[in-house]
Amino acid sequence: MKNLLKFFLFVAVLSILISALYDYRLRHGGLNLLSRPAPEKYTLASEPNVDSKTVASLEALNRERREIINSVVPSVVAVKTSKKIGGRRGGTMDPFEFFFRNQRQPRNPQEEAMVQNSLGSGVIVTNEGHIITNSHVVDQVDEIEVQLSDGRTKKARLIGSDAEADLAVLKIDEPGVKPLKLADSDQVQAGDFVLAIGNPFGFEETVTDGIISSKGRPNRADAFGDLLQTNAAINPGNSGGPLVNLRGEVVGINTAIISRSGGSQGIGFAIPSNNVRTALESLLKQGRIIRGYLGIQTRAGQPNQPAPNSDGVVVDDVVPGSPAAEAQLQKGDVIRKFNGRDVKSLLQLRSLVSQVELNKNVELEIVRDGKPIKVAAQIKEQPVGYNTGVVPQPNPPPQSTEPSDQPQRGGAALGAIHVGELTPDIAQRLDLPNGVHGVVVTDVDPASGMAELQKGDVIEEINQQPVATVADFNKVVAALDPSQPQVLSVCRHRARSFLVLRPR
Repeated sequence: MKNLLKFFLFVAVLSILISALYDYRLRHGGLNLLSRPAPEKYTLASEPNVDSKTVASLEALNRERREIINSVVPSVVAVKTSKKIGGRRGGTMDPFEFFFRNQRQPRNPQEEAMVQNSLGSGVIVTNEGHIITNSHVVDQVDEIEVQLSDGRTKKARLIGSDAEADLAVLKIDEPGVKPLKLADSDQVQAGDFVLAIGNPFGFEETVTDGIISSKGRPNRADAFGDLLQTNAAINPGNSGGPLVNLRGEVVGINTAIISRSGGSQGIGFAIPSNNVRTALESLLKQGRIIRGYLGIQTRAGQPNQPAPNSDGVVVDDVVPGSPAAEAQLQKGDVIRKFNGRDVKSLLQLRSLVSQVELNKNVELEIVRDGKPIKVAAQIKEQPVGYNTGVVPQPNPPPQSTEPSDQPQRGGAALGAIHVGELTPDIAQRLDLPNGVHGVVVTDVDPASGMAELQKGDVIEEINQQPVATVADFNKVVAALDPSQPQVLSVCRHRARSFLVLRPR
């Protein structure tokens, strides 16, 4: 028994010693088996691989870009809107609603479904706090807030908007704001460096760069305007934000994209700053956009085409009682200059006319029977409901004018698309902005490969030709070449974009 006690005592003492040794080694460098690995030797590069002197011009470009951005960003705002609705919509969810639904906790389970939030961008353009944005950003909303670059949020009130021009003017009461200057967009040329700044997907103060890809692109919504095309990345949320030049001036307001995915594919469009200035001044002075008009008509398909063998616009008809009639313009006249500016297309002429002060006399240089002459015209306000100036080609094929409540199917080019009439009830259900006219997509054949087009989309134009009714849709589609790509102007919920459908 005594030997057994001695054995247990020995084991206990040995355990205490081993534990103490283990603890000591852990505190003073660890055991060999558990010790940390020896430090690795490393040497970081101390010099760049490229000498800054060899890229001095690029270094200077870097500094200049930073200076532009630092000067411009404080004038760009995020536009946040909210709208009370009766309940959550069925069908496809608005991408803005998906990414940016109300962040606060609702008081009851139904409360979240009563408020719809959306995001856009804007730019401060006056010392008094006036902000330019897109009309579709603030259309039919109950509350508008803008977030400044320093993070402060201000209530904004809507001064005026125009759905056709897709421009709106907001106002915040904030002294000391820094406006950006509106540039002369007529001086913009393809290749000019530009920056797009805005609030895509809620990422405030996002800056993307690119160039002016082209100018004078037709505006699907405003026949009296044109658009600048840019490859600067524009995404949902950029709408209403500025496109700026090297001097930090606004050359355009970003408004639309062509995309098969809904995101940027390098083809974006901006409303030129000269059109923006005209709209701004008209909204501030008159409360609405007042468009001047000349009163000529031309053949369909001619708006973007110069007259044969020469620049200018061929007069196909003159509206009785219009400024053109009073100036004694005649069918067959070719308008070469308007108020000293060269005229190369009807689109350009419309844009020039719309920017002229009302009741102002302007000089037109025309060619009549091969001889150049000059006439004077007094520009008047565009009459309500005035047709934008396209008359049909002679002897058009007969078309049924009987309305139909049944979904119709397109011809060979767009045969996979089924459409129906857009009624006020359907427009309300789809939560469309004011001023949307077109046909609603009722179905798309699954095997067509047109996944980018969805049920509930509203087709407003096909290849820049308006389709306000199913009859219009059928007429336009019947004349399409199935072997060519078709460009559709589509409104989905509160966002407008282009879709390019290519033949399979």
